[in-house]
Amino acid sequence: MKAKHRILLLLLLIILTGIYYYVCFPSINIHKEEFWASVIFLLVLLGVLFAVRTTVGQFVKLITKKSVLKDSALGGKFFFALAGLCVCIVVVGGLMSATVFRAKTYATLLPVEEREFTEDIVESERVTDIALMDTQSARIFGNRKIGSLSDVVSQFEVEPDYTQISIEKKPMKVSGLKYASFFKWWNNRDNGIPGYVRVNPVNSDAEYVKLDQGMKYVPSGFFNDNLQRHVQICYPTKIVNGYHFEVDDEGAPFYVCPTVTATIGLFGGVDVNGVIICDPVSGACSYYDIKDCPAWVDCAYDGHLLERKYNWNGMLSGGFINSIIGQKGCKQTTDDFGYKIIGDDVWVYTGVTSVNGDQSNIGFVMMNQRTSEARYYRVSGAEEHSAMSAAEGEVQEKGYKAAFPSLINVSGVPTYVMVLKDAGGLVKLYAMVNVEQYNIVATATTQTKVFENYKKLLAADDSVTTVDSESEEAEVTVESIEYINTEEGTVVYIKDTEHRVYKQSFKDNEALIRISAGDRIKVTYMPMEDEIHLLEEFSFIE
Repeated sequence: MKAKHRILLLLLLIILTGIYYYVCFPSINIHKEEFWASVIFLLVLLGVLFAVRTTVGQFVKLITKKSVLKDSALGGKFFFALAGLCVCIVVVGGLMSATVFRAKTYATLLPVEEREFTEDIVESERVTDIALMDTQSARIFGNRKIGSLSDVVSQFEVEPDYTQISIEKKPMKVSGLKYASFFKWWNNRDNGIPGYVRVNPVNSDAEYVKLDQGMKYVPSGFFNDNLQRHVQICYPTKIVNGYHFEVDDEGAPFYVCPTVTATIGLFGGVDVNGVIICDPVSGACSYYDIKDCPAWVDCAYDGHLLERKYNWNGMLSGGFINSIIGQKGCKQTTDDFGYKIIGDDVWVYTGVTSVNGDQSNIGFVMMNQRTSEARYYRVSGAEEHSAMSAAEGEVQEKGYKAAFPSLINVSGVPTYVMVLKDAGGLVKLYAMVNVEQYNIVATATTQTKVFENYKKLLAADDSVTTVDSESEEAEVTVESIEYINTEEGTVVYIKDTEHRVYKQSFKDNEALIRISAGDRIKVTYMPMEDEIHLLEEFSFIE
């Protein structure tokens, strides 16, 4: 082969490789299967090219009696041999990663600490401050908010994926906007995405946050504006495992892109080893080792990855054979998970059940999405979907569907709390279900009322051990009475001369209108630690 032919072939190969890399932007990392597939394909292609040239050269030699390709056969064999060597590496590396040989190692990837439920989960004094909104409902409120902004809705849509984050220890769901089409990206690419949406999952308040400068590097961008391409090209050797839209405590937007690597063999035990944080406005990217992940980041570990790691622990601790045949002590998570804010971190929680799948939990596991810390609580009872069915059964004539529940502590009793929605996805009722005895179900149209109803059910059931669940009575002198309009209707607050407060929904007891400052009344109430007690009934003292 002449030198100029070699150069042309090399240039063509470089150009084709560059086009492939720009279009597909694969990770250049030996722990990624796609990397080896690309290398093997390239080597085979080179081998085929040399083989074709060898065949043509032999044909020319047969006719002209001259050899024109002395080194083609050798080159083809060389590249085919390299491809074969790569295949061997992949096969051996895959076997070294197999759970059948490395079960014990897989089981140790997620250390799990057993804890007491009542010690870690603070007792809920109300449910009006608990995030009950699921992603489907967040989409409805977010789309409704954007739909009211004519200058935004004509060019942009809300990304369907909402990230659960914590802002100043309060839950929030956030999502960026996306270009509605290629041509709308083309028309707006200089200014970028103008803002994002955040939805309060407690009170269903949706807000559009307009940015001073638009976000240019986003998942819906094209060519160099595409977030995934931009991040991967900035860090070509990192295995970028998706992205999450988050905002810091000041409201500045960022895309958090976790990076992963194999920890067992060549491909097995994939786990997070760091995060790449991309500023979508400037495009600046910074890599942090997972142990140095900034405190404001809430989602370095995806919930599905955490579930997979726990299942390795629960299924493989007794060895691979035991996970298939005896299954002694084997346990696994249920098929969904929820979120809980503890401190300033977001935790994934899910039920843990035996491998028999008997519709009941043997406990719960909570896993930190920033640090992957895992805590197990030995609380047996109904698994989440059974509790959802129990809540739906209370109002089966209405056909409402329950959202995935949140797990709370009510008077020391593990409890599911959830919303019931109609066919349009609108919240119609609230429900609370006892984890250990899911025949104890309370429903109501407001969060305050369902909490009151549930605590009454606990107090009336002798089989349930509660903490401070008994109603109390007192004779008090009314200092003042106020009527406060809330999202749940008018709530009456009665303050006595000892500075204790009793509240009750006005529509639940219109006789409250008879109370005036200075009256002496006897109250029956459910005590609360903040001394804003739940009034059950009252009577005047003559």
